[in-house]
Amino acid sequence: MRTSVSRRAALTLGAGAAASIALGSCSPARQDASTSPTVPPARGRVTLTYWSWLKDLQKVADLYSQVNPDVSVQVTWIPSSTSGGYQKLYSALAAGGGPDVGQVEMRMIPEFLLADDLVDLSLYGAREARASFDPAAWNYVDIADGVYGVPQDTGPVALFYRADVLEEVGAAPPATWQEWAETARALKDARPDTFMDVLNVGDGNILATFCQQAGARWFVPQEDGWVVNLTDEATVRVAEFWDTAIDEGLVSTAFGPFTSPWLSAMGAGTLATYTNGSWADALIESVPGGAGKFRVAPMPRWEDGFGSSYSGGSTAAVMAGSQHPAEALDFVVWLHTDPQAIDALITTCGIGWSPAADHIGTPREGPSEFFSGQSYNTEVMVPMAQEQNLEWAWPPLCQQSINIVADGMRRKLSEGTALVDSLATSQSQIVQAFRRKGLAAREAQQ
Repeated sequence: MRTSVSRRAALTLGAGAAASIALGSCSPARQDASTSPTVPPARGRVTLTYWSWLKDLQKVADLYSQVNPDVSVQVTWIPSSTSGGYQKLYSALAAGGGPDVGQVEMRMIPEFLLADDLVDLSLYGAREARASFDPAAWNYVDIADGVYGVPQDTGPVALFYRADVLEEVGAAPPATWQEWAETARALKDARPDTFMDVLNVGDGNILATFCQQAGARWFVPQEDGWVVNLTDEATVRVAEFWDTAIDEGLVSTAFGPFTSPWLSAMGAGTLATYTNGSWADALIESVPGGAGKFRVAPMPRWEDGFGSSYSGGSTAAVMAGSQHPAEALDFVVWLHTDPQAIDALITTCGIGWSPAADHIGTPREGPSEFFSGQSYNTEVMVPMAQEQNLEWAWPPLCQQSINIVADGMRRKLSEGTALVDSLATSQSQIVQAFRRKGLAAREAQQ
């Protein structure tokens, strides 16, 4: 039976939820790897299991065994995140099983922590690796007085744009959101069938991404529980901006990114830009006839905001059922800091942006023929990864909270409800959801 929950964890999770973890989580089949005392390293050969949705990850894991012959890593593919991967993890862990290591999105770490499913890797010296990772990426795993995973990949946001389309109206890539709006209006005047971008009003994650950059803090842990704040100045500014962009027809809401209509519009030049994570580059390369027409610029910013934000990102988290947490930590740190491993993850698995502090991956260095010969990874993505809102935090019930935001956003089209108004409603609904789960939460007072 688990009996140790730190004071910070209790505050972060909410007293009721933390108490239920401390008093009600028993599994005789589980090694108590998440709390002190630590599990000593094994003597002799060790086999680690790793559940991930990265393709061909076994090939990369085998490289570790070549330099660590006493450790074998067996990789099992699972569906991505909420497409079934998390359910498999939760079910296996509840039954006293599960892998040594599981792929968990950064935003979902608190949710797995709420279920008491993660090892506190600070007990095994994880913070010694802290300097090897981007500070923002590390902040997502170093929470509640512990370290609950190792950063695997991130998605620093940038602006992908059709250089030829912007040049038609004499525009440079916009450096600020005000310039973005001015360019969008100039495009609409000159080319009525052209949109600056698309906005998926059923995607709460993209709105969170924009608000994070503006300096918002939607979820703030306090002494008496979570403060939920979807109505602060930064969030209202962003919501009003996109309300106006939709109302003026500057963005399309008729289809989502990476759909067939989106690819066709990008290829035809009736979409000028796309703002999202670094991983979008590989998908943009599917645009028909797009080679040599695209470039990449920094994310447009607010005067008092941040340079960029993250869209997506995962961790390699050691699961509470692991019999070998020390060995698992050594493996996942190597996997995401060793240059050979990072290069292999890129070329073999197509992984997102490396959170390693000093190696973006050899395949990402140098110019890109598709992106007009631009060395965009070193010129744009590196500073975008460094210009993050370090105060942003994800809460327990993250997926449910994002779903609530998305439901409210859809009312923009179905009922004409402004995004600003839908967020105020979502704020109240999220607090109610927290309380139903036994989490202490309240709405922010503006």
